[in-house]
Amino acid sequence: MTILEDLQWRGLYADCTDLAALTKRLSEGPLTLYCGFDPTADSLHVGNLVPLLALRRFQLAGHHPIALAGGATGMIGDPSGKSSERNLQTPEQVGHNIKAIKEQLSRFLDFNAATNPARLVDNSTWTAPVTFLEFLRDVGKHFSVNVMIAKDSVRSRLESARNDGEDGISYTEFSYMLLQAHDFLHLRNAANCELQIGATDQWGNITAGTDLIRKKNSGRSAWGLVFPLLTKADGTKYGKSASGAVWLDRNKTSPKLFYEFFLNSADTDVIRLLKVLTFLSREEINVLQNESIINPSARSAQKALAKHLTSLVHGADEAEKAAISSEITFGKMPISSQTEPTLRQIASTIPQILFDLNQPVSPENRIPINKSLTEVVTLSGICPSKGQAKQLIISGGLYVNDERQTDPNLKVTESMLLYDQFLFLRKGTSANAVFTTHSPYSIPLDSQLSKGT
Repeated sequence: MTILEDLQWRGLYADCTDLAALTKRLSEGPLTLYCGFDPTADSLHVGNLVPLLALRRFQLAGHHPIALAGGATGMIGDPSGKSSERNLQTPEQVGHNIKAIKEQLSRFLDFNAATNPARLVDNSTWTAPVTFLEFLRDVGKHFSVNVMIAKDSVRSRLESARNDGEDGISYTEFSYMLLQAHDFLHLRNAANCELQIGATDQWGNITAGTDLIRKKNSGRSAWGLVFPLLTKADGTKYGKSASGAVWLDRNKTSPKLFYEFFLNSADTDVIRLLKVLTFLSREEINVLQNESIINPSARSAQKALAKHLTSLVHGADEAEKAAISSEITFGKMPISSQTEPTLRQIASTIPQILFDLNQPVSPENRIPINKSLTEVVTLSGICPSKGQAKQLIISGGLYVNDERQTDPNLKVTESMLLYDQFLFLRKGTSANAVFTTHSPYSIPLDSQLSKGT
């Protein structure tokens, strides 16, 4: 199966500037391609995985990938897919973000491959030395304003502005496609880069580059290839949880929460996500699809997706820990038999109530010791009143660590703490809160416990 056939089977092909010519070129041997990543934050997110993994797919097929960190374009902001102007970042913010993103890119691409090592470039290195007049003469003169306005990224912003009575698009963002076109031209000349890839919202920017190369370098080949945006079955953008974007940085989204985000994938989405976001073969995905049809409650496809992606982003050890932590959190594995680091990881992902055994009981020190279960459950926020807490306990719906407790007057003792510091409360199928003597990932009680889990 060729790389293009694989992309088409996985649902990763949307359009190409000249599919027949690109197919022929790929059959002749390896080529160099690139994809850009603007440093709008200090971490990539799940939405960036599709183009990033596409670069990896091409590298595995023997081609030469270039990952571009947009030190220059990140100062402007891409209007594609945006309904309003981005806030401009300072050079210091962009520099910080690029440093973080470069580290993340290196997890996916092999920069030490023997025959086709990946390369990492920053477009500020060739953009910054160009003066404004030089840019207008060498790049701007090759673009018609009428053609630029017709690009989807610009036209949609203008239409949105007319409908909402806003100002539209600034000259700064309007010029973004010229900068990206200049990037492609530079890489075509300096690195023999023939192909740019990206999502469909980049089509206008990519074709601007192929047009510029055609005009400046008559007879030199250049193609653009785009894949669909990552969306759910209902058409909404994929990659956001209830609390916001799902990041690749573990300090923004922990490995456990990352794992559980994909574990919770809908049955209608999971097979498509396996194709788009993993390197599992057609045969392996077909097996998972059949298992999902025969026994959907086992969620074997979701588990495979979550484990594969967590391994890819955070490493196999973290993926294994996340899988175990998830099983424990949802009551499918005993919590009392786990190691202290595992419990600490679990505690970091659910609402916590910090307490100090050496301090007296007070509203500020929400110590559970010597309180009744009814008081502790109410204090945890699992139930809003003592009456509801008492009813929950009597009905058998409360677990303390692994044990179901039915006595609302039972006193909590220090002997019930795991490793002398954790007391997990579970209502139904998943852990809802934990009392802990220490955690670097503490969650503010007032802002989190009221939301539940």
